Amino acid sequence: MTSQQKLLVAVTTFCALVSTPAFAGRPLTVDDANTSEAGKGHIELWFAGEGSQARQWHISPAFAPIENVELSALLARETKIRSTGYAVQAKWVIVPSRKDGCNFGVVAGASRERGVSGDRPYGNALVTCNGGEGSLHLSSGAYRPSGGGSTISTWGVALEREFGAVTGHVEVFGERGSKTAVQAGARTEIAPKLQLDGTIGKRDGETLFSVGIKIQF
Repeated sequence: MTSQQKLLVAVTTFCALVSTPAFAGRPLTVDDANTSEAGKGHIELWFAGEGSQARQWHISPAFAPIENVELSALLARETKIRSTGYAVQAKWVIVPSRKDGCNFGVVAGASRERGVSGDRPYGNALVTCNGGEGSLHLSSGAYRPSGGGSTISTWGVALEREFGAVTGHVEVFGERGSKTAVQAGARTEIAPKLQLDGTIGKRDGETLFSVGIKIQF
C-alpha cells in the first residue's frame, strides 16, 4: 500500500469514527437509554484504532442537569493525519430506567471535523430492556453527511451482563453503505468512581480496539 493510499484510509476511517451518530457510554459503541442522575456526570478518556492505519484519542464529558436529561460533548484527535473532530449531543430518556422492563430515549446532536465545511447532524431512537440475564440495548437512527447529501441510516444492538465485578458486552452495529462491525468489551471499577474498560472487534477484516477510563463526579 502506498503512502497516499494509507493516508486515504486513515482520513476515511477518522471521518467515519467522528461522524458515528451518538457516542455511547464507555465501553459501548451502541448507545443505551440511560443517563446519569440529576446533578451528576462523568468524563471519559480513551484511545482507539482500526487496523494499522487509524489512531485516535478521545475525551468526552457528560452531565445531567435535570432528571432523565444528559448533555455531552466529544473531542477526537487522529494522531496520524493530525485531524480533529468535535461533537455535542443531548439525550432524553422518555421512560425512566427499570430493573425489569424496557425504557426508551432519544438523542439529537451534531459533529464537525476541523477544516471540513458543514456539520453532521444526527438523531437516534434508543431502547434498553433490563432483566435477569442482563441488558439489551437497541439503537436506530440517521445522520446527514457534512455539506449535504443523502441521509444515512444507522443501527446497533448490544447485550450487557455482569460477571461479578466485571461487566461484559457484545455488540453489532453499522450504517447503510458500510460493513457491519462486531465488537466485545468489558468494564470494571478499579477505585471508587474510576472505571477501566476496553474493547476488541472486527469490521471489514480490520481489527477494532480501544482502551479507556471513566471518572464519575
